Amino acid sequence: MKTIFIVDDNDVNLLSAEKTLSEHYRVFTLPSAESMFELLEHVTPELILLDIEMPEMDGYETLKALKSNERNAGVPVVFLTGRLDASSEALGFEMGAVDFITKPFSGPVLLNRIKTHLDIESIIRKRTEELSRLKTSVINALAHIVESRDKLTGGHIERTTSCIRILLEAMLDRGVYAEEIGDWDLEDVISSARLHDVGKISVSDLILNKEGSLTPEEFEIIKNHVAEGEYIIDSIIADSGDASFLHSAKLFAGYHHERWDGTGYRRGLAGEAIPLHGRVMALVDVYDALVSERPYKKGYPHDKAVDIIRGSSGSHFDPKIVEIFLEVKELFALV
Repeated sequence: MKTIFIVDDNDVNLLSAEKTLSEHYRVFTLPSAESMFELLEHVTPELILLDIEMPEMDGYETLKALKSNERNAGVPVVFLTGRLDASSEALGFEMGAVDFITKPFSGPVLLNRIKTHLDIESIIRKRTEELSRLKTSVINALAHIVESRDKLTGGHIERTTSCIRILLEAMLDRGVYAEEIGDWDLEDVISSARLHDVGKISVSDLILNKEGSLTPEEFEIIKNHVAEGEYIIDSIIADSGDASFLHSAKLFAGYHHERWDGTGYRRGLAGEAIPLHGRVMALVDVYDALVSERPYKKGYPHDKAVDIIRGSSGSHFDPKIVEIFLEVKELFALV
């Protein structure tokens, strides 16, 4: 049964709305914004009916506070009001309200309006879930193509994705670049890391799977996978119009071979001019390369790889990210 909060300082309004809705929904009647926020710590409703004219904290202030909390920002809010003018309505919609219901309200009208909004929210939620599954499928398909062609780096994509999760969550927890990471959809970002080597699709199998050392000319071709990765992702963005979904993937693909001291490729950026996605992936990518066995080399022990990364702090890698890596390095060993 779907849950509705009714927030109003008038007991008559609370009882009237509860009587109308309680046969169809689980209803919580709340006399103030403060009591609503207390309940939100334990219960997440599908819809909130919110009175505008309340003492201490009115409906507009309450809605602003609600939308500022990521956990509850997506809960639709319908304003209840005894009077409504054009400017108040415009302000409410601008702040994120989905509708206004004028008091005193008729039971059947209230019930129908609530049903309409909950049906719309269900459709939106279902469509969002479908799009999320589609994104995951696209990423997995492209990542599988890359993995199946690059036979020398088996499991690299899965391992680096797991390590990216460990590192980003640790950075967020410890407040390192937390303001920037906090604005990300972390699950989307972590998933998009699987496409950091998508540009290798354009590299010849003869070079990609060469068991010996690469010639300088072959290495230049390999280096071009960075530009090719950006081009491939840009092409998908142009066709789909969904830049937000693939923005992180493009940053991982385009910047994961930049170095903190500016000696990397393809742009030769230095320091924080390198997007954070690239700085994080640079460390994770190198760690996996160090510990992995290749036909032309044995994998280093975990401790040796850690020493190399520690020694490259401030040259290859962002020192702040290296510090976090050193704090969670044993989790990397378990991947």
